[in-house]
Amino acid sequence: MRYQIELRHLLYFKTVAEELHFRKAAEKLFIAQPGLSRQIKELEEFYKADLFIRDKRNVKLTKAGEYLKKEIELLFTNLNNIQGQIEVISQGKITSLKLGFVGSAIQTILPQLLVELKHKQPLIDISLNELSNEVQMQLLQRNELDFGFVRITDIPLGINFLPVFTDHFALVVPKNYHKNKTIDITDFKNESFILFTKEYSNTYFDLVMSIFHDHGFHPNVTLKTVNALSIFNLVSQGLGVAIVPSSLQKGYQTDVEFIELDHLPQRTTLAMVWNNQNRNPGIPLLLTVIKKMVKNKPL
Repeated sequence: MRYQIELRHLLYFKTVAEELHFRKAAEKLFIAQPGLSRQIKELEEFYKADLFIRDKRNVKLTKAGEYLKKEIELLFTNLNNIQGQIEVISQGKITSLKLGFVGSAIQTILPQLLVELKHKQPLIDISLNELSNEVQMQLLQRNELDFGFVRITDIPLGINFLPVFTDHFALVVPKNYHKNKTIDITDFKNESFILFTKEYSNTYFDLVMSIFHDHGFHPNVTLKTVNALSIFNLVSQGLGVAIVPSSLQKGYQTDVEFIELDHLPQRTTLAMVWNNQNRNPGIPLLLTVIKKMVKNKPL
């Protein structure tokens, strides 16, 4: 028998796939468990594939079920995005954009970009979220973020990449730290270091570690975080020194000093990333603005 599949079938499947428990899923959906089982059976017959492996104690997804779960998550994300865009447009606004960024973006590209966007389209609705590089990439792939500003080079398939700013590094030390006129990283080999964690970006972390490798020592990394202000506060308390992108010294009121390391070959690039499958109507506008900014004035 060929069933007509409706959105409710996909919602029921999504809930069971998340709960992996038919009774709990039925309670969450406010329907009877036999009815839920029947709806899932209809879905399996429609796709001509088992979606769950069931026994008396456990419920597991089959390979087909795992695939369908990922696709349905994207589908419901897109449906939520459509609802959000319609609500925004009905209010007379052109669109709603969700932007993710690492801390240094707010000190360099973002303020100018926001000014230009508001000038072009005063009614555009923008939400900003400071997120790690890795989290931004995950959200972009699920279309839960429209644009990201990241320091990462390992870009997944389907994600577009636009370099906007290349930066050298700086050493962060407490105020009044005794320093020589010329700085050699090896002078700090016995210091404790505070660095951005790998969760900030694996490739960024490896780039920073290559600075120490070039100088022949492995740093004593005692603290890690994904937040720049946390790093500065920890350094100001005398808990160690840090290496960060030089642009991070702008915009923070902190009790630390920055020693430029522009003589080192290592550079880190802030890039804008977006999903080429994202159909948000505001994407072409933002791309036009930022490409013009990058072309007219190297950032």
